[in-house]
Amino acid sequence: MSKIEKNQELAAAKAGMDPKTALKYLSDGRLPSEMQKDRTWRTRPDAFQKVWEEIREMVTANPGLEAKTLFEALQRKYPGEFADGQLRTLQRRLKQWRATEGPEREVFFAQQHVAGRLGQSDFTHMTALGITIGRQSFPHMLYHFVLPYSNWESVSLCYSESFESLSEGLQNALWELGGAPLEHRTDRMSTAVNNTSQEREFTSRYGALLRHYKMTGQKIQTGKPNENGDVEQRHYRLKRAVEQALLLRDSRDFETVQEYKEFLRALLVQLNAGRRERLRVEMQYLRPLPGGRLESIKRERVRVDSGSLIYVDRNTYSVHSRLIGEKVEARIGVEQIEVWYGGQQVEHLPRLRGRGKHRVDYRHIIDWLVRKPGAFSNYRYREDLFPTSRFRMVWDALCEAAPLRANKRYLEILELAAKEGEARVDEALRSLLEQGEMGEGKLNADAVAGILAAGATVPPVTVVEVTEVSLAAFDQLLDGSTEVVQ
Repeated sequence: MSKIEKNQELAAAKAGMDPKTALKYLSDGRLPSEMQKDRTWRTRPDAFQKVWEEIREMVTANPGLEAKTLFEALQRKYPGEFADGQLRTLQRRLKQWRATEGPEREVFFAQQHVAGRLGQSDFTHMTALGITIGRQSFPHMLYHFVLPYSNWESVSLCYSESFESLSEGLQNALWELGGAPLEHRTDRMSTAVNNTSQEREFTSRYGALLRHYKMTGQKIQTGKPNENGDVEQRHYRLKRAVEQALLLRDSRDFETVQEYKEFLRALLVQLNAGRRERLRVEMQYLRPLPGGRLESIKRERVRVDSGSLIYVDRNTYSVHSRLIGEKVEARIGVEQIEVWYGGQQVEHLPRLRGRGKHRVDYRHIIDWLVRKPGAFSNYRYREDLFPTSRFRMVWDALCEAAPLRANKRYLEILELAAKEGEARVDEALRSLLEQGEMGEGKLNADAVAGILAAGATVPPVTVVEVTEVSLAAFDQLLDGSTEVVQ
């Protein structure tokens, strides 16, 4: 045996291979993997051969159909023909068809961002994180601004996709940043913000905002959120960061909205800390800011109707009855509405969220309700005239005790709350209810006024008195000296 043959036999033994097999590979000159042939035959019958043409037609007509949906439809159409375990087979078959014969897929083109050129913004809902204020649910949104080049970001708390929220959030971001990019890209908010009836007004105000900061506006195509992809991706990462911060905080509840805002501000400072180098580069190309901010509020001239109500941004608000018949100016902000008359601010109201809502303050109309108590029962906004749950309990108790005089008695108590303070009257009502004073003669304005005049301190709800238990009674039980009555 030659030396070469011995080396081949030794190498084959080391590789755990038969020498004849090793000689075959050496003679062929190809690697073992290159000599393998693709399998072109099936190892088992095709379970979907009879219905594949039907499946192909369905998927061609509706490319969004999933394999599981198709499989369940086949099971309904052909009972007993397909077992649950064959779903994976259909998924593989459908996946292969889509890759070789199916419709074209959208191509996404990676973008190269230029420092200082673009800023993107959008609104994102935060309700899914379960944040509460004072143990109460807090549905809200964030206006989210991002510089794609450096990933620097800023958020502002808001409650709807209004122009006021956009203007306030964008300007907050620019003034915090200290400059403005050349372009600003948003989604197509003109319809979502004010409905199509006011699209022209929104576009006009948005254009004025962009001109103030010398930015060019861009809007993405309808149904193409990927065109605003950087801020969309930052939505996901921001929410994940907020979630992690809440877990570390070990609580999702905040005492006040301001405390929640400070929490967000501290988180954004932390997130932006790692972007300083790229931000330093980007700052060189940002436009300088103008001399001051542009007013974000919206102004409307409205007339106070005979019910002492004004209608602002499709919601209803009450104002003082002395303004009935007068025209006032409503200045609509992100969270507040200011009512101005004769150059003076006469009301400061929290802005209602949504459309078709109402807020009627009993203090504005109580003087005339007391004079017309019969109007209370069927008043359209009567539910707004129960400032706390105890006022509602008192009304229900009066209706049960003296239904014919319930309106007058309740409105007298409400008038007392307007004059003496709602919180004080509420505590007095709690005292009367806890004492069981539910009759008409005991549950009235005079009884409440008596408690207020006496200056009695009503113990808080959290104060619970527990009578001390004598341990001697247990000793008697153990000694058997206490007689047990059958």
